[in-house]
Amino acid sequence: MSAHREAGTGAGAGVGGEAGAEAAARAAVLRSWGFELPDSLFLFEEFLAALTPESARTLADLDVSPTGIMDVLADPSRAPRPGIDIRSHGRYYRDPPEFLTFLHGGSDGLHYGLWFGDGRTCDGVASYYTHDGGGIALHSTGTPLTAVRDIIERVWRDLHDDDPTNPTNPTNPEQSPRLRSVAQLRTELCAFETADRPELGLDYSRSYDPGFVPRTVDPARLTTLDEAGALVEGDTILDRPPHNGADEYRFAQYVYAQFEDPTVVSDWVTEARDRCAAGDPAEALALGRDLHWASAGDPALEAHAHDLLTLAYRALDRPHLAALVTAVRGHRDQPSVDVLAD
Repeated sequence: MSAHREAGTGAGAGVGGEAGAEAAARAAVLRSWGFELPDSLFLFEEFLAALTPESARTLADLDVSPTGIMDVLADPSRAPRPGIDIRSHGRYYRDPPEFLTFLHGGSDGLHYGLWFGDGRTCDGVASYYTHDGGGIALHSTGTPLTAVRDIIERVWRDLHDDDPTNPTNPTNPEQSPRLRSVAQLRTELCAFETADRPELGLDYSRSYDPGFVPRTVDPARLTTLDEAGALVEGDTILDRPPHNGADEYRFAQYVYAQFEDPTVVSDWVTEARDRCAAGDPAEALALGRDLHWASAGDPALEAHAHDLLTLAYRALDRPHLAALVTAVRGHRDQPSVDVLAD
């Protein structure tokens, strides 16, 4: 917990109205999503509220903005458009049920979400590009503010390139103001979190950015097509290795090829259902997540994903994830992830 909140100046510890607003937000999200929001999300909210006008503009210029659950916290009275479940707000088509969007991070649909592997408590921060290749990067020690710091340092290394032929080199007078504004944004962020990380630019990314830091094998999770892993133990049809224990490219090639054959998919789904009924939901969860990720608008794959995930989450005592799968099923392919009414 930051000094801001410990010192009683934050939303969770200060004025009664602020504390009441935070408690109401926590209760509303727990009631609708079943998720316990971490303190780090409210620290992020404090950071946004404390930004100077210049740094707020800098953040916007980086195409970074709070979204998803942050919109709900900003105005809990806003309801979704008629006929759409509020749990669809900020939810992209491929977002796994465990993913709760809080930040739009830039081009190609990059967005960040809190990750709730057990359907209740936050495991860290996840991110991926909706409109680009690659899977989900899951950073178990990440927070909303470290996600923003990662973005700042990526921009910094681009602006602070030592190559004199680079037109964005900071020695270019036209670029110097932007470099200074990014540095100021970093300073304001470090007043809340990451002040103990003195590295900048590429040095920072190599030390902390999940896109640079080698992934470690997690035996508590099974390999999934979306690369985030499924929090479950048990036997699977493909004898899946632990999360980060497989050649992800070869695994994806094989699974996508098998999904081209409806008979194979049907056989796998039947076996997953049988295993779940016999007390082992591992295959139902892992295959359900794979089908959710790969469905690409195919109604048959979407239906299989829905059925397997609801079975698995119920068997694992994750009822809120099971309910979420059903609640957003008809809203996965909305023209906009913003479903709140004006």
